[in-house]
Amino acid sequence: MIDTNYHVFPKTDDAPMDAKWSIEEKPVYEIIKRLFDILLSLLVAIVAVPIIFVTCILVRLESKGSSIYKQERCGRFGKTFNVFKIRSMYIDAEREGPRWADKNDSRVTRVGKIIRRTRIDELPQLWNIIKGDMSIVGPRPERACFTEEFSKYIPDFRERLKVMPGLTGYAQVNGGYDITPKEKLQLDLKYIEKRSLLMDIKIILKTIKIVLTGQGAR
Repeated sequence: MIDTNYHVFPKTDDAPMDAKWSIEEKPVYEIIKRLFDILLSLLVAIVAVPIIFVTCILVRLESKGSSIYKQERCGRFGKTFNVFKIRSMYIDAEREGPRWADKNDSRVTRVGKIIRRTRIDELPQLWNIIKGDMSIVGPRPERACFTEEFSKYIPDFRERLKVMPGLTGYAQVNGGYDITPKEKLQLDLKYIEKRSLLMDIKIILKTIKIVLTGQGAR
C-alpha cells in the first residue's frame, strides 16, 4: 500500500528548499514555449472537443460514473494541481488503494483500452496546458504519493519537478509505458538538461507517430 501521508518537499534548516532547484535558465525558450503551448492547444482543441464529447458518451454507455475525472498531480517545484482525463478505468478502480498502471491492467474498460492506445483519454489536459499547469512537452506529472514512494529508493526522482510537466515527454516517446520509474527518471533528466524548441518539436512529431501506430500504450 502506498503511504499517502507524504510531503513532496521535505524542508530542513541546513538545506533550503530553493537550493536544489538550480538549473540552466532559458528565458527566451520558456517564453516561446509558453506561446507555442497556448497556440497549439487552442488549434488542437477545435478538433479535440467533438472527439472528447463522443468519447464521454461511449464511456458512460459502458460503465457507470462520470466520464471526466480529475486527479491531483505534482507540477513544477512540487506545486500540486488537478489533471483532467477521460475515465478509462472502472469507477472503483482504486478501492484497494493507489496503484501504478501496468500494461495489461484489469481495471481498464473496453473503451478505456481504445482511448489509451490512441491517447484520447489525455485530450482534456489541453485545458491544463492553457491554464498554465502543464506544457505540451515535459516530464509526465506523477501523483504525489508515487513521487514520494519512488523517491525513497530512486535518488533524485524529485528532480523531474524542475520543469513544467507535459502532455507528452521524452520518456514517453523513447520508453513508452514499459519502462521502470528509474529508467523514466533518466530519460526525463536528459530532457531537462537538453531541452530546446527543436527537441520539443521532435518529441511532438514522434508522439503523433506513436498515436497513429498505437505503440507504447497500456
